[in-house]
Amino acid sequence: VDTGNLFLSKLKKYYPALILALLICNGLCAQLASLTEVPADTSVAPAPAKYIIGNIVITGNKKTRDPIILREIPVRTGDAYSLSDLVKKFEDARRQLMNTTLFHSVLVAAKGFRGNVIDIDVSVKERWYLFPLPYFKPVDRNLNQWLVEQKASLSRVNYGAKLLYNNATGNNDKLRLWLVSGYTKQLSLGYDRLYIDKAMKWGMRFNFAMGKNRELNYNTIDDKQVFLKDNDRYVRSFVNTQAELTYRRAINTRHSIGVGYTSEEVEDTIVQLNPSYFKAGRNRLRFPEIYYNMTYYNVDYIPYPTKGYAANIMLRKSGINRTNNLWQLQLKGLGSWHLSPKSFLSLSAFAGIKAPFKQPYFNTRFLGYGDVFMQGYEYYVIDGVAGGYLKATFAREFLNFSIRIPKNKRGTADMIPFRVYGKLYGNSGYVHNPQPGENALSNTLLHSAGIGIDIVTFYDVILRFEYSFNQLGQNGLYLHRKSIF
Repeated sequence: VDTGNLFLSKLKKYYPALILALLICNGLCAQLASLTEVPADTSVAPAPAKYIIGNIVITGNKKTRDPIILREIPVRTGDAYSLSDLVKKFEDARRQLMNTTLFHSVLVAAKGFRGNVIDIDVSVKERWYLFPLPYFKPVDRNLNQWLVEQKASLSRVNYGAKLLYNNATGNNDKLRLWLVSGYTKQLSLGYDRLYIDKAMKWGMRFNFAMGKNRELNYNTIDDKQVFLKDNDRYVRSFVNTQAELTYRRAINTRHSIGVGYTSEEVEDTIVQLNPSYFKAGRNRLRFPEIYYNMTYYNVDYIPYPTKGYAANIMLRKSGINRTNNLWQLQLKGLGSWHLSPKSFLSLSAFAGIKAPFKQPYFNTRFLGYGDVFMQGYEYYVIDGVAGGYLKATFAREFLNFSIRIPKNKRGTADMIPFRVYGKLYGNSGYVHNPQPGENALSNTLLHSAGIGIDIVTFYDVILRFEYSFNQLGQNGLYLHRKSIF
């Protein structure tokens, strides 16, 4: 009884404090409940979990150095990304590594998780890099001209040997040595190294070529090249050297600035047939040059892009006096967009200008030379000093398969992949020539269209079979093996 009375007296004494404590506890519990309660209707999603990049493990690179591979991977140890961002980064890394043209295949994937730390596995299968090969190539502008107009004449063929050594030191560098005879007697040597500094931003390139020809394109008449051939002596000799520095700060863009020197000499007969071949009736021309070149690639596969964008800008100054005075600007661009998983639309454009407009024949080559041409006009050249073209292509993949071959000692290239595309295309272009002479295609708006098949296989081999129609009422089958730039 005494104990009960003591408890009641204590309860009465501390009752106000107890009531206050209960009220405070009730308030805190309500606050906690409001903080932890999930709203029934909210428009703010929780932030996705971040994963920290751990180790980047590279396998399969027997020749290529690790820094060359890491240079193309857009993530670094310690970076943090959401899972969706990581998936995109992995695909970007795979695409960039394939576009180095060093590998047959590339796999970039998660290797393992350590809590929120993710390790990355980069697995590559290297190509064969050393190619001592016989050399056989028609000298005409394309296969169609050689097969049809020149009747596949072996006198218009260069032959010899060439040594191609890609990835020579494991730094994605290239060594080229050509010993050529036949139509052109030529010795050429080239070396290209993407990176020469520890930061892997600066590179260098060097080229040297010398040779002579028994035949020379000295004029253009009816929009076709006119040649002079002398079986007893050489009608042209040349020496050309170039040295350049390259700068690649990030992944997609490469800048080059270079200097060069060219010496060209032709026989007096050439000058008699075309006094404006060189300026002022000269038969010899020597000049320095300086140039800037920028290339941008952000495509799925550089040799045959089905998605993405590419661009090229070239500015060149040739000569420093009235003997040879040429400013030249060229712009090239390409965009490709997927319309479905197996079809895409591609637009490509070219524009160029040479100044001053009054130039000798030596400097007026414009369309139909190299990779600057319009489909359907492969048998023509269009000389001038300004102009360009626009090409549109719709293509769809019809076949995608691989042929198995016996594995070699390195265990690489055991499958030869093939992709076959059908396509429709159209071209429109124009070339301005202030001195057209006996040529009708310059100073005229040109059109062409056609259908074709493209075959894409390994080592960046692209074969194009195209049946084109031009505005002259001509049509025919044309063969090409070219890249985008």
